[in-house]
Amino acid sequence: MPLLTILDETASGNVLHRLELEIAQETLTVRELITRRVHDEVTAYNERQSGTFQGLIQPTESERVLNGYQLRPRKLIDAEQQVYKALEAFQQNGFFVLVNDRQAESLDEDVWLGAGATASFVKLTPLVGG
Repeated sequence: MPLLTILDETASGNVLHRLELEIAQETLTVRELITRRVHDEVTAYNERQSGTFQGLIQPTESERVLNGYQLRPRKLIDAEQQVYKALEAFQQNGFFVLVNDRQAESLDEDVWLGAGATASFVKLTPLVGG
């Protein structure tokens, strides 16, 4: 099964987090890509249920810490709620997705994820001030 490399990057190109996802098919919609990524990271956290959650979207009832989110008290994260929040954030320009260095425009867009493919998730930081 081919591996897709997923990178969380800053707008300046610094890599914050890297993970690999097994992908069975060569094309997915952006919606399916985000859903798979979020489900995998939530499942991994819920299985170990310790340390910080390094995910795309901050879980409810968590606080931001260096390199992730800390849940207090420790509890399971709802994967479906995280997927919903992630899809909504994509639509509201909270982050954008580059697949093989090409920006995805919509959730229903098909993207190629064959051997050697990469997907970069770039979170946008809101400007402070007026």
